[in-house]
Amino acid sequence: MPIDNNHLERQIKPWAMGRKAGMSVGSELAGQRAAVMMSLVQSARMCGHEPWAYLRNVLQRRPTQLNTRIEELLPHRWHPA
Repeated sequence: MPIDNNHLERQIKPWAMGRKAGMSVGSELAGQRAAVMMSLVQSARMCGHEPWAYLRNVLQRRPTQLNTRIEELLPHRWHPA
């Protein structure tokens, strides 16, 4: 067993920093939106994607994506077009 948990602490650091920044989001709805975006970014990282390339591609594809096929844009199913 490893003697430290630095790897896990590095994984949760963005969430801890976001928690402090989230105190000034302005409204509950804005906080929920920020949480969704942070979740997508971290999920993309965990799936081995570069988060900003993932978000850029998803936002470009979303207007033409059928609602019945929206699951294809989730990080664990996403493939660059």
